[in-house]
Amino acid sequence: MAKITLKNACIGGLVYALGDSIATILTGQFLYQRMLGMMLLGGGLLAWEIPTYFQYLERRFHNPGYWSAIKRTLLAALFFNPLWIARHILFTKVFAGQWQDIALDILVIASQSFIYCFPISLLVNYTIQNKIPLQWRFTVSSFYSALMAIYFALSEVLFASTI
Repeated sequence: MAKITLKNACIGGLVYALGDSIATILTGQFLYQRMLGMMLLGGGLLAWEIPTYFQYLERRFHNPGYWSAIKRTLLAALFFNPLWIARHILFTKVFAGQWQDIALDILVIASQSFIYCFPISLLVNYTIQNKIPLQWRFTVSSFYSALMAIYFALSEVLFASTI
């Protein structure tokens, strides 16, 4: 089980807060408490759970070869599934104090978001899991996630109209 390292806590806190803050500025929803919440989330829970999962994948599928690479890629991409995305959206609602906006349609938005970004996610997760050394995977994944936070925020606006 991975520990939260100072490096991961700092990177996770700053990068996740930055990505979410850019998203909220683009959607006109910036709030300092949300930025602080995302900083704590990125530097805490995410700085622990993502490296822990990446270490598990490395241990479980450590053999060189095509099949191990594919398995690591698929399992990494599926880790960030619609429920994970919905949890992210839920956290943003809680941090923004938008309790009234918490509803089951978050799952629909998360599912649509996941489906639309899955092909890109496969390519990025292949690169992260198979080309980036383990000690840098969380860092690279955090920057990708920051971009995805922008996408999630925009997709909530884009896909909410299709519900």
